[in-house]
Amino acid sequence: MIWTSIGTINDIPRRGARCVATPQGKVAVFRTADDKIYAIDDHCPHKGGPLSQGIVHDAAVTCPLHNWVISLETGKALGPDEGSVRTIPVRLDGDNLFIALGRLESQAA
Repeated sequence: MIWTSIGTINDIPRRGARCVATPQGKVAVFRTADDKIYAIDDHCPHKGGPLSQGIVHDAAVTCPLHNWVISLETGKALGPDEGSVRTIPVRLDGDNLFIALGRLESQAA
C-alpha cells in the first residue's frame, strides 16, 4: 500500500471529522470519543451527503442530509437502510496519521 500523510490526530477533534481531497475523491477521516481513527469515502450512499459533516457517535456517523447511519468500521448503512461506502485503511504512527490510497503495483508505469 501507498501510505499518505494527512496530518496528526490532533488535527481532528474528538467525535469529529476532517475531509481530505485525494485523486480518488474526498475522504472523510473520523476520530471517535475514544480516539479511534476511521476513514471512508465522504459521500452517503443514499443521496451523496457529506459524511464528514455528520454527527459521530460510537463507531458510526449520521449523515447530515437524511439521517442515514453509516458504520465507520465497515462502511455499511445500519438499521433498515441498505448501501455502503468504501473504507480506507488508516495508520497512526505516534500522533501522525496516514491513509492508504492505493497499491504499489497500481502505480507501475
